[in-house]
Amino acid sequence: MAYRFLFIMDPIERILPDKDTTFVFMLESQRRGHQVYICGVHDLFVDATRPGARVRRAEVARAIPHYRLFEERTESLHWFDAVFMRKDPPVDPAYLFATHVLGLVDPGQTFVMNRPSGLRDANEKLYALHFPSVIPPSVVTCDIDRLKAFLDDLGGEMIIKPLDGCGGAGVFNVRRSDRNLNAILEMSTGNGHRPIMAQRYLPEIRQGDKRLIVLNGEPLGATLRVPSEDEHRGNIHVGGTCIKTMVTSRDQFIVQTLASRLRHDGLFFVGLDIIGDFLTEVNVTSPTGIQEINALNSACLEASVLDFVEQEVPRH
Repeated sequence: MAYRFLFIMDPIERILPDKDTTFVFMLESQRRGHQVYICGVHDLFVDATRPGARVRRAEVARAIPHYRLFEERTESLHWFDAVFMRKDPPVDPAYLFATHVLGLVDPGQTFVMNRPSGLRDANEKLYALHFPSVIPPSVVTCDIDRLKAFLDDLGGEMIIKPLDGCGGAGVFNVRRSDRNLNAILEMSTGNGHRPIMAQRYLPEIRQGDKRLIVLNGEPLGATLRVPSEDEHRGNIHVGGTCIKTMVTSRDQFIVQTLASRLRHDGLFFVGLDIIGDFLTEVNVTSPTGIQEINALNSACLEASVLDFVEQEVPRH
């Protein structure tokens, strides 16, 4: 059966067809005969209590240009069989308001992935704190003295990161011996007014930061993002190199630890960041990595995602 799918995303002209996960979701949807529509968060609205959007039908291809758009139309969100919330971070007020609009969608009529309430509740840094058995020692605070005390407890080295950052932005590897320590902590916390996360430095980062894709509480595939010699971050956006890797028994244990909570919160498609034996982040907004994993393994992970969505649509 052909369905109508809406992808809420960043402007399609700005995506990278050879990297973007949303792009292969659209390609696979189109290959199966479904109609693909797109819009941005600013195209969403509520009429009385009915959520809707200004949308355009799209056709995508691995070509130049990589997309073709058709006439704009205004539709109820219930006109669609499934809505993919794929807007990239940051999670700013516009993003949060969009999740409230999506929260008005009747799940008895339209399947939304990921669930809007789950997107609001699952800060990609803080959500990991629900699983203390699989994360490194961590502190969240804006108190600079507390951060320094934590640093001392760790032996003088730690990672700090903003709670609303993405793509490795604002992540620092700090040491007690660094004369810039005070300035870095002052800048990162806004002089003690903005909470940040501090975690134990994991030297296994030199072997790579694993991106593990999880679908409905089950591991789907993974890649290691290895930082360059002059970096402590493995993020692809800052020059990390993707290499082939396996889903280990420890990875399986981490996924099992999270699975029931992910399903309960409607976080059906997520990307876990794992360094060594520890979970460091849970990416829920628009996890990436599908194309990199596909290329390394001659796989087609988006097919599994679309299988899942096609199974969910009749239930809604």
